[in-house]
Amino acid sequence: MESYYLFSSGNLQLKDNVIRLTTAEGRYKDLMIEQTRDIYLFGEVTTNTKCLNYLSQNKIPLHLFNHYGYYAGSFYPREANVSGKLLIEQVKAELDLEKRLYIAQKLVDSAAHNCLRNLQYYRTRGKDVNAEIAQIKALRKEIPRSKNIHELMGIEGDWHAVYYSAWPAIFNTNTGFTKRVRRPPDNLVNTLLSFLNMLTYSACLSEIYVSQLNPTISYLHTPSERRFSLSLDISEIFKPLLVDRLIFTLVNKKMITEKDFELGSNNCYLKESGQQKVLHQFDDRLKQTIMDKNLHRKVSYRRLMRLECYRLIKYLLGEEEYEPFKMWW
Repeated sequence: MESYYLFSSGNLQLKDNVIRLTTAEGRYKDLMIEQTRDIYLFGEVTTNTKCLNYLSQNKIPLHLFNHYGYYAGSFYPREANVSGKLLIEQVKAELDLEKRLYIAQKLVDSAAHNCLRNLQYYRTRGKDVNAEIAQIKALRKEIPRSKNIHELMGIEGDWHAVYYSAWPAIFNTNTGFTKRVRRPPDNLVNTLLSFLNMLTYSACLSEIYVSQLNPTISYLHTPSERRFSLSLDISEIFKPLLVDRLIFTLVNKKMITEKDFELGSNNCYLKESGQQKVLHQFDDRLKQTIMDKNLHRKVSYRRLMRLECYRLIKYLLGEEEYEPFKMWW
C-alpha cells in the first residue's frame, strides 16, 4: 500500500474508476486506488462529492495541508471497522479518571523512554548529553506519581524542555535552535519539527482508521470536537523515532539546508522543494523495517503505529495490560 503526496494544483476527480489529478496545463496523474493507503494534498485542489464518495467507499483518508505545509484537516471516511463494545469501553476509560490517568502516564513514560534512547544513541557517538540524560531520568520518575492529567502534562513539558536543550550538542552545525517554538516556528529546526509532527499525526490517524478505535476519544490530550485527538496521543510515542531522528539525519548530513526554507522577520517556512525533500525521507522512514521482538518478524515503522492501536484495544477490552511501544535500539 502506498501513500500519495500531491503538490500540483488542479482538479481531483473520478474518471473511469480512477482518481485523477489534472493540472491547469492539462497534465495529469492517476492514483492506483487499490494500492493507496492515504493521500496528502499540498497543492490548491478542487474536487467534488463524487470523488470523495469514491474515496470513502475505498476507505482512503485524505489529509490536507496549506501552502506553508501546515496541517489543515482530514477527510475521514465513514468507519468500516466498528465495534459498539469497544466504543463503550473507550468512552468508559476516558470518563474513569484513574484509568485515563493510567493510560496517559503510560503514553508519557513511553515517549520519555524513546527520547532518552535518542540521547543515549548520540552519547555513544561522542555527543555531550550526559547532564540532560540524568535530568530526564529524574523527571521520568515523577510520571507515575502524578495525580492528574494537568500535573502529568507539566512533567512532560519539563522533560521535553530538557530534551530539546540537548539538541544543539547533537547537531554538527549551529542551527540557531535553542528551544521549541511553534506559532510560528522561528528557525529551520522548529519548522522541521512542526512539519514532521503534522505528518506523523496524519499517519497515525490513517492507522487508527484501520483499527476499531474512535479517533476523537483520547486520554493524554483532551478530546475535542475539532480534532482527532487520539492521533495526538499515539503520535507522542513515535515522534522521537519518526521526527527527531529524521531531523538529526537531515541536518547533520546536510540533506536539507537554509536554501530550502523561506525566512521572514519572525517566522520560517519550508519551500515546496524543501517539503518534497522531507516528504521523500519521511515516507522512506515509514517503510523502514525492524525485527519485532514479539512477532519475530520484520515490521515497518508505519506498522508499529497500527500495532500500538491493537495494544490499546486489548487493554480497553481487559485482555492485557497496556505497554506502549518503546525503542530498544
